[in-house]
Amino acid sequence: MSVDTTTEELQADSDEAASEDADRGRGLILIVDDDRNHAEGSRDVLEMVGFRCDVATSGAEGISMLSQRQYDLVLTDLVMDDVDGMEIIRQAQQINPFVAVVVFTGHATIETAVEALKRGAVDYLVKPLNIEGLRVRVERALEHQELVRVNRELEERLDKRFGFEKIVGNSEPMRKVIELCKQIAETDVSVLITGENGTGKELIAQALHENSLRKGRPLVPLNCAALSPQLVESELFGHEKGAFTGANFQKKGR
Repeated sequence: MSVDTTTEELQADSDEAASEDADRGRGLILIVDDDRNHAEGSRDVLEMVGFRCDVATSGAEGISMLSQRQYDLVLTDLVMDDVDGMEIIRQAQQINPFVAVVVFTGHATIETAVEALKRGAVDYLVKPLNIEGLRVRVERALEHQELVRVNRELEERLDKRFGFEKIVGNSEPMRKVIELCKQIAETDVSVLITGENGTGKELIAQALHENSLRKGRPLVPLNCAALSPQLVESELFGHEKGAFTGANFQKKGR
């Protein structure tokens, strides 16, 4: 039986993600700005349209608050006396890869805007901030980051479902093999796969590899029956120049 997923199942995943998003409210925002009046003014504007906001009046305080709560968006000044906005971007993404960061400054240049976006900011605003413009840009940044989060979660679910889609079989023994492979794929054990020619041993090995903790490392298929013991050892572990007849160069193992 081919391991597959239906349109209804994918829709259920989207509905579940949307439900989780609704539970989060309009988003929790951290405003980092050493200009207290500007920070509190931005907070008041955003809270009026339903966002929940915390204020940090220094970069160091902002980093401390980032480690204590999981924010959906960080709105940070770029130029501050202690820790600048570039460092806030780095720290925020290190603590929470899904957080959206929007930077603002009264000293705007094309170079600083480009650099902030390269570092991972999703938008760049110039003081003084327009009330409606601030609301729109914050909503846009949150929507973008939420799409990134939902897509990542769906990709992870699909990876788990589709690891065995190349294995076709509807017999009870084959279903048992696939279920067993799913159970052992994430364990750190040695696996011996036996079977006659054409029964899918290499497909099973590939599926196990794709669902294992080593999926980012090479999978090296070798037909050991067609190679001498010396060549098998050389293919797997490499050899030094002159190790045997014909070894004219050093070869690294796989």
